[in-house]
This record gives sequence, C-alpha cells and structure tokens, in this order.
Amino acid sequence: MVQYSPERLDAAFSALSDATRRGVVLQLGQGDASISDLADKFHMTLTGMKKHVGVLEQAGFVATQKVGRVRKCRLGARRMDEELAWIAQYRALWEARFDALDGVIEQLKQEETSR
Repeated sequence: MVQYSPERLDAAFSALSDATRRGVVLQLGQGDASISDLADKFHMTLTGMKKHVGVLEQAGFVATQKVGRVRKCRLGARRMDEELAWIAQYRALWEARFDALDGVIEQLKQEETSR
C-alpha cells in the first residue's frame, strides 16, 4: 500500500475545494498572469485574489514572483501524483463494490424470471 502524507493531501484537496481556485489553476494553465489580471477575470477584489493565490501557492500549485510592482503568477512545479494515487486506490475499492452489487442485482433478476 502506498504511504500518503496527510498534510500534503489536506493542503491539495483544501486548495482545490474552491471553484475560484480551480479556475485560477485552469487559467494559469493557459499562461502566466498577474494577480490583478486574475482578480479582474474572476470579478474579485485584489485582496480576495491574493488570498486565493496564497492558498494555491502554499499547496504548491502556483508560484509567484514580484516583477516591479506587479506580482506574476504561474503554475507551480508540483505534480499531483500522490493525490492521483490516493484517488485511484479509492476508485478501485468502489469499482469492486459496484461490480459486486451488479452481481447481486443480476442474481436477483435471474431468480425473479425463474419464478
């Protein structure tokens, strides 16, 4: 069984639990942007966007750099291998349970048609 860092998983899922932060990650996937540009795009205050970017930065999904008076954002170098492995583990568990349920349903159908 794979060992997971609870702190890392908590930070990742917490950061991605917000629709705005997921949107920021998606937006930065298309190219770098300033915090001001992101705030305009998401119709937010600069302070609100700074908080969202800070959460994403702490989780490693976004990196920022101050260029003059502008703070530029880009996607961070962090990959989601650990999170994907965690999800895959539970996906396999649920798929096995649903397969077993399908078997029970099929058996009940056969019993019903034989009566």
